[in-house]
Amino acid sequence: MTSTPTYATREDVKNALDFKQTARADRQIDRALHTASRGVDSLCRRRFYPELATRSWDWPNAQRARPWRLWLDENELISVTEVTTGGVIVPPEAVFLEPNAYGPPYNQVQLDMSSATSGWIGSDTHQRSITITGLYGYHDDETTAGVTTGALDGTTTTVTVDAATSAVIGVGSLLRLDTERVIVTGRRQAPTGQTLTEDIDAQAKTVLVPVSDGEQFAVEETILIDGERLLIVDIAGDNLIVRRAWDGSTLAAHTTGATVYAPRSLVVTRGALGTTAAAHGGGATVHLFDPPALVHQLALAEAINVLLQEQAGWFRTATGGSTSREATLEALTTLRTQVYDALGRKARLRGV
Repeated sequence: MTSTPTYATREDVKNALDFKQTARADRQIDRALHTASRGVDSLCRRRFYPELATRSWDWPNAQRARPWRLWLDENELISVTEVTTGGVIVPPEAVFLEPNAYGPPYNQVQLDMSSATSGWIGSDTHQRSITITGLYGYHDDETTAGVTTGALDGTTTTVTVDAATSAVIGVGSLLRLDTERVIVTGRRQAPTGQTLTEDIDAQAKTVLVPVSDGEQFAVEETILIDGERLLIVDIAGDNLIVRRAWDGSTLAAHTTGATVYAPRSLVVTRGALGTTAAAHGGGATVHLFDPPALVHQLALAEAINVLLQEQAGWFRTATGGSTSREATLEALTTLRTQVYDALGRKARLRGV
């Protein structure tokens, strides 16, 4: 099971490339997405996802640095829970996160010089005498995706969600339930409690799917009827307007009373990124982590490039025949530069 989220989802890649639904394709896509996402972290020299952790630093005065300032370097902070120095807890009001004008992320922690704790202190040695427990990362931007539809204990690795959540999340998404974060590693079909109220034929032009209650579905959610998957593009009352034969499935006729399924059962990694697995009641709010738009776009582009390069034996050509030449990937290079310029952690010089 994965321990880090991806900045784009398996579904994003499939929609971009019209990949067919097979276990082999899923593994390829997941591998490419993890390669791409960690590549974005490396390019920008920072991690964009939030992680709860306790990390340690040496006493800075061993290097004759300013006694009230601690540089975090790549350990950027979003928020702080507890700070200790020399084994002593620093009062929260004496802790300044900087730059306060535009953080997070914060790249330094300062102690209030007017407080009783005006400087970092060492313990028996200067090594690892400072500890900071907090949320590390770039930003903790979230949107409300929906709710769970069933209770969740502290050990199970599946959670059922509503239509709104199913429509916006994918494999690789990072979710928060109360204080616990989970990473989606798979999706399974679950009954929606809805059935077809009329027959539909096996023609692509037949895009109206009548159901018992259209409010139980969401636009951009996929549904499964018999063996055919369909993408909901609009909803009119109790009629779903769909794209037929979605995700590599085959057009088929369906009869009145056929059960409608949707991928609302999520397989998840529990207690991810430093959080603790806990019980959650039905109806718990599902919060979806949103990486910066440019990060999402680059992760998607890098994953697509990896997949296409694999298919071409890592020798993609721009044209065919006698004029073929290796693809230059200028657009991808430009996107990488744009992301680094906007979001990369730049080199910084400081006194030691």
